[in-house]
Amino acid sequence: MAGNSQRQGAIRKSKKGAQVGSGGQVKRALTGKGPTPPAVARKGHPAARRASSAGRREQEKGRTAPGGPRSRSAEAAELLVGRNPVAEALRAKIPATALYVAIGIESDERVTEAIRLASNRGITLLEIGRGELDRKTGGLLHQGIALQVPPFAYRELPDVLAAAAESRTAPLLVALDGVTDPRNLGAVIRSAAAFGAHGVILPARRAAGVTATAWRTSAGTAARIPVAQVTNLVRALKDCQQAGMFVVGLDADAATSLDDLQMAADPIVVVLGSEGRGLSRLVGATCDLTLSIPMAGAAESLNASVAAAVTLAEIARRRRPSAS
Repeated sequence: MAGNSQRQGAIRKSKKGAQVGSGGQVKRALTGKGPTPPAVARKGHPAARRASSAGRREQEKGRTAPGGPRSRSAEAAELLVGRNPVAEALRAKIPATALYVAIGIESDERVTEAIRLASNRGITLLEIGRGELDRKTGGLLHQGIALQVPPFAYRELPDVLAAAAESRTAPLLVALDGVTDPRNLGAVIRSAAAFGAHGVILPARRAAGVTATAWRTSAGTAARIPVAQVTNLVRALKDCQQAGMFVVGLDADAATSLDDLQMAADPIVVVLGSEGRGLSRLVGATCDLTLSIPMAGAAESLNASVAAAVTLAEIARRRRPSAS
């Protein structure tokens, strides 16, 4: 037939004109898709959605174990910024993976010490442009230096209580009830370390954790004071009571004033409420005593970190041997 030398298949006539066929090659080239996959592997199938939901629940269980804090391996490393926090963290031998230093930084003794300590520990030293460091730190005031650190290693509450009991002074702990601002948290940690507290207790949910921002605000003192993260703050406070400690909450409406605190020399847990609502109902009911800070003027309340500093300073004053 005419045209057989120019194609494999027959010529089909249509309104569009003559078309060359495949000569049967396409049919021979077809391959099956294999067996139908199981229901759990088919996207959009109800069984697949149920399996996905179960997987997410199992992953969440891995992050939050019953009775304990979130697994730190499930969280990403952070950048600790600022000369004091970085130097303090390196002195305390906080695990770190890299030290970033801005090109052309004006060095001082803290920067020199940080570079020396990082080099001695084999931590990678990276010199980068200030703009790149700004980007990495999200615009935080980094002072030309940043330390990449793994997630903060919280302590177990029984360990904190045991260490406090073994100290030479009466145990003093600070507990935070729903403080959500990491800068407030960092400032509280700094005050706790400054006035002789033996540890800080944080709830694991609906509260700030020790992030890079909290690290920086604490001026690195988070490296020197143990911080416990607990699943249930009320239960943790009851554990403190069973260990022989008085639980004292700060409440602006309390009838008893800080001036009337008679148990400053005894084992104490000072509980601070959140920035807005103060102590939660259950936490307030668990406290052995609630105190208000006497103030003059129109101010109705103090920032949580300021209230912590005032209260801890008063307790420290009363604990000094010369105090009457």
